[in-house]
Amino acid sequence: MNSEIIKPENLVYAKPSLLNDTPMHYCPGCSHGVVHKLVAEVVEEMGMQDKTVGICPVGCAVFAYRYIDIDWQEAAHGRALAVATAVKRLWKDRLVFTYQGDGDLACIGACETLHALSRGENVTAIFINNAIYGMTGGQMAPTTLLGQKTSTCPYGRQPDLHGYPLNITELAAHLDGTCYVTRQSVENVAAIRKAKAAIRKAFQASIDGCGASLVEILSTCNSGWKLTPAQANRWMQQNMFAKYPKGDIKDTVCTAENARHNNPTL
Repeated sequence: MNSEIIKPENLVYAKPSLLNDTPMHYCPGCSHGVVHKLVAEVVEEMGMQDKTVGICPVGCAVFAYRYIDIDWQEAAHGRALAVATAVKRLWKDRLVFTYQGDGDLACIGACETLHALSRGENVTAIFINNAIYGMTGGQMAPTTLLGQKTSTCPYGRQPDLHGYPLNITELAAHLDGTCYVTRQSVENVAAIRKAKAAIRKAFQASIDGCGASLVEILSTCNSGWKLTPAQANRWMQQNMFAKYPKGDIKDTVCTAENARHNNPTL
């Protein structure tokens, strides 16, 4: 095709400059690659490439630092928000975010997650919820749905045996330290655009010193679910959206002027 007739506004899938050419290790159909692209686009559009620090712990997202060209800090399993707290308190002018799965953020990291959000640390947690442990063999996660089969509950999750799914995003919305709590997804173009806007809003709130933000992204794990990518998207829509409804759950984002008035160090 003649490059002269390709208009910039038609380049829907243009790759952001922060997303490098390293081949991704994610399974085909995995939602992680889409969210990586959104993070790279938002950081680039905000002009924060040289002032952004991402924290990636253990799980499928452990190699996020290989793909997005910003500063990264590796964290022990579940400790991402503890590390993010230290980074942000030392470098107040940095955009600091964590990138965590449901096992990392809602299970082994539940303590660090809730306390960092409760303290109102000026960071953003990006929470990938695919209702399963994708990296280590498809075990039951805190977010696994009732009746959902995994390698550690092969007959389906039962409340009397395994307990109920943990809805940590709704818990976060009740904490005084959170300013923006939202749940989005990336299964189609409309959803992707809403997810990007949510990430942008959360990042700006962190920079402005409004408090802690949590952006949950409902995601697929077609390998763990034993489904094709198309089937996984449909399964997520038919099953996960009822338990984990999408949309903004809490929005008390302040203006930058009010944030600076409340915190002169910003």
